[in-house]
Amino acid sequence: MRRRTRAKCSSPPTPIARERRSRGTWRSRSGRSVARRYRVLLREITKDAVTEAISRPGDIDDRKVEAQQARRILDRLVGYKASPLLWKSVKTGLSAGRVQTVALRLIVEREREIRAFRPVEYWTVEALLEKAGQRFTAKLHQIDGKKAEISNKAEADRILSDLEGRRTFGVSEVKRRERRKNPSAPFTTSTLQQEAAKKLSFGSKRTMRIAQDLYEGIDIGPEGAVGLITYMRTDSTRVAESAATQAQDYLRVLFGAEYLAKGLQLYGNGKAKNTQDAHESVRPTDPTRRPDDIRKHLSPDQFKLYQLVWQRFMASQMAPAVFDTTTVDFDIPAREQPHIGRRSYLFRSTGSVIKFQGFLALYREAREEGDSKALEDEQALPVIEMGENIPVVSITPSQHFTEPPPRFSEASLVKELERLGIGRPSTYASIISVLVDRRYVNLEQRRFFPTELGETVEKVMVKQFPDIFNVDFTSGMELELDKVEEGELGWRAVLKDFWGPFDKSLKNVQFGALIAEAHDLSAIVNERCPDCGGKLEPRGGFFGPFLACENHPKNCKYTRPLKGEKAKPKMTDIPCHLCGQPMVVRQGRSGEFLGCSTFPKCRGTRSMPTGVFCPKDGGELVERRSKKRGTAFYACSNEDCDFVAWNKPVAETCPECGYVGAEMKFTKARGDFRKCLKCGNEWDVPAAPEPVDVEPALAG
Repeated sequence: MRRRTRAKCSSPPTPIARERRSRGTWRSRSGRSVARRYRVLLREITKDAVTEAISRPGDIDDRKVEAQQARRILDRLVGYKASPLLWKSVKTGLSAGRVQTVALRLIVEREREIRAFRPVEYWTVEALLEKAGQRFTAKLHQIDGKKAEISNKAEADRILSDLEGRRTFGVSEVKRRERRKNPSAPFTTSTLQQEAAKKLSFGSKRTMRIAQDLYEGIDIGPEGAVGLITYMRTDSTRVAESAATQAQDYLRVLFGAEYLAKGLQLYGNGKAKNTQDAHESVRPTDPTRRPDDIRKHLSPDQFKLYQLVWQRFMASQMAPAVFDTTTVDFDIPAREQPHIGRRSYLFRSTGSVIKFQGFLALYREAREEGDSKALEDEQALPVIEMGENIPVVSITPSQHFTEPPPRFSEASLVKELERLGIGRPSTYASIISVLVDRRYVNLEQRRFFPTELGETVEKVMVKQFPDIFNVDFTSGMELELDKVEEGELGWRAVLKDFWGPFDKSLKNVQFGALIAEAHDLSAIVNERCPDCGGKLEPRGGFFGPFLACENHPKNCKYTRPLKGEKAKPKMTDIPCHLCGQPMVVRQGRSGEFLGCSTFPKCRGTRSMPTGVFCPKDGGELVERRSKKRGTAFYACSNEDCDFVAWNKPVAETCPECGYVGAEMKFTKARGDFRKCLKCGNEWDVPAAPEPVDVEPALAG
């Protein structure tokens, strides 16, 4: 121990992460004559972990450093070389990135799928049955032995007619079996971001910031500052044997031996695509440190995330949940139908009952739109035996339409990036943050909508670099970087192979074509230079695209903005709060705003009015944006007033108190509704008329 502590470490103890391999390494390669340097690797910041790491320093892995170096250079080459093309063809202040632009492409292409989607009508028929006071449903599954496909109302009406007057369904088959549901593995960076988004409504950036705090250490009283979770940038589900043992010992106390998994669950067997496996999974550093025991030392967000990590890890060491599942078929033969052209029908009912909770006693995964139904969410069925006749309460047809694929949420986008092998889990939060900050996408109702700017950026970049900004190339590059880390490829060779085609694409840029791709130039097709009569053509400049005479710059100096001369600001009758002169409507990065008409002499500005007034002091509500994420909110124009609304206000009258002013709100379960700014009363917004459903054919 004494001999080892004399060794020089290349840097302070740091986590094992690919993006951090180069820390300290450049110093050891700088040519300075120094003693041998070591690397101290940390997986968690606790006293025992730090002491053990310092007592066992390791060598710097040059291959990992080279892989990190190649990744950094690749990202800079793409960003530094591609971004100026956007400045010249679209507008200044934009950026492109090796992974960022591919993520944007996924969002834009999903939006195109949704726009191109044409809904198809279909119908389902469902029977409501009852036995011993317990009601349950059965769906029409087959018609004449084939899958039931009902395309229109007329077909649904025929089925109702065939079943008219039927009081009972005879049970033709009952299948019972026991099913087990295993707990999920402990969190990786990706799955932590996904679950925090679904369960806690945390964005990826927020999740990683809170996880960083929990990893670096929180003062929890007598123990002092201690790291509560292991390193949160990992793509491994591996669990240390000591941690699994400690967790199972504690679970035995909390739940009993029957709730423990058979043996230690160490996970991480086999290396999945693009998995680094340098770290363990994200888990609590001490499984016996229950969230409720340290809640008073944590902020609300820290508590929620720590509880999520603790529950997921502890559940991973628990026994599977056991379900009794039942499938019941109700066969209605053709011979029992009263009409000519009779057909046979088969209704099917499925259900499940929890027989043993297992890990579900502690933790259940969140679900969102598009996820399949979980076993624990299925209906419960009464005890049903073969040959029984079950009373029919009603038979109801329902009209449906096929739906397009859902827009990406933060959780589903992270999942898709990981599935495709694009980027690294540690970079997902920053990628999403850039897309939002650059106004390439809007996050509405927790779903990503590409903006017009985002679609333009994607269109320009994909047109110029179709072989660079695509899924196959980006995921393939990650695999090549993995080979550099494993010593199978040289990092210079990887960069050389990339640079050749990329440089060729850069040299072949046609700015006129890119500008035409990004902007509608139909208005200038026949326009001529006012100075010399030459044809006007688009040009790219570092301050954005512009129009120039074809004889520019040798024989003519005429240029002007791409969109024509700057439009004159629209005058209003609103006086400037600084000088009293009229204000005008101007255009800024975040949209329209009011500015003083005497600018630059007076620099008075204010947000566009909403036409809704503050319920506290009567000041006008104006739109503002948060400093960190640019999220829109609405505040009183009077600086001394603290009233804030997080949803857009509208001038609608409250039916309860008569106040004119309400927030526009929406939930998936309720749809659009309003909330009074003054009394808090809520009321629904009348929906558009929906297709008329067929009345139930039977009752009782």
